[in-house]
Amino acid sequence: MEGLTKIAAGAENVGITERPEPRLIPGHVVLDVEAAGICGTDIHIVDDEFRSWPPVTMGHEVCGIVAAVGDGVDEGVWAGRRVVSETYFSTCGRCTHCLGGRRNLCHERRSIGSAVDGAFAPRILIPAANLHVVPDWLPSEAAALTEPLACVCQSLLDPDVVMPGDSVLVVGPGPIGLITAQVARASGGDVHVRGTAKDAVRLTRARESGFVTSVVGDELGTFDVVIECSGSQAGMTVCLEYACRGGRYVQVGLAGKPVTLPFDEVCFRELVVTGGNASTTRSWDRALGLIEARSVDLASLVTEVVPLADWQRAFAATRSAAGVKFVLEPG
Repeated sequence: MEGLTKIAAGAENVGITERPEPRLIPGHVVLDVEAAGICGTDIHIVDDEFRSWPPVTMGHEVCGIVAAVGDGVDEGVWAGRRVVSETYFSTCGRCTHCLGGRRNLCHERRSIGSAVDGAFAPRILIPAANLHVVPDWLPSEAAALTEPLACVCQSLLDPDVVMPGDSVLVVGPGPIGLITAQVARASGGDVHVRGTAKDAVRLTRARESGFVTSVVGDELGTFDVVIECSGSQAGMTVCLEYACRGGRYVQVGLAGKPVTLPFDEVCFRELVVTGGNASTTRSWDRALGLIEARSVDLASLVTEVVPLADWQRAFAATRSAAGVKFVLEPG
């Protein structure tokens, strides 16, 4: 089968290549991939700013149908089910983090799409313990966004960062930023979304979702909670500038490289600074709860579903902010 592959180390070195068919093993399932979202991390992998183990099929935001189950997996429960999946293919299972439910922090963690073949291919091997069934009413291309929603829940809901009535600034109106805005609103926050002139399409989507927006150059007051989702040095600086005294700063975006910041503001304003690393089973449960309650609208964020062969156009559109979320259809 063909898959979008990080072929070798170094910037670029990505293309569609022949990939091995998944080999079913105990405790695992094979999914027929219906939809796989393009994540900022995938861009970082292309640019060699996020660690990968090439040659490896990319893609970790996946929705698919269980096509085959391995030994030890209940076929009656899982065969034919439409599911989404947590991203860790393996962790050690022994360290303090794994035993405490925080396997996202395991030093031996290996994830699909970077260390193990991922979802930018027609089929993928997944541990059955990773699977979550999605509601029938949620389209597969939207369901693929459950993974970034779970990452946002890890950053905002464990523990809760936004309290009812808080003023919240979200910087960076990409897919993660607009999911973050929705989760912050569901937590009771009064949310403002900020971007740049380049983000016109995404800011329009934010306004259509009921958020107040601004661009660089517009003057603002300070906010109880500032959430950085752009992964840029400029975005981080803006968040430090607009955090109120005694406020909370949450880092969600990834820069992929060192940045220089006016970090004295953390002391001057007595800020609480937190972040989140990927997701946990608890944050997946929180994400699915938000979906079931229809407290978030993932479908509205999908700009286009793109055939795998047209991946270069979809990646370029993601980089240029020509839309919000582009989802590949490997089948």
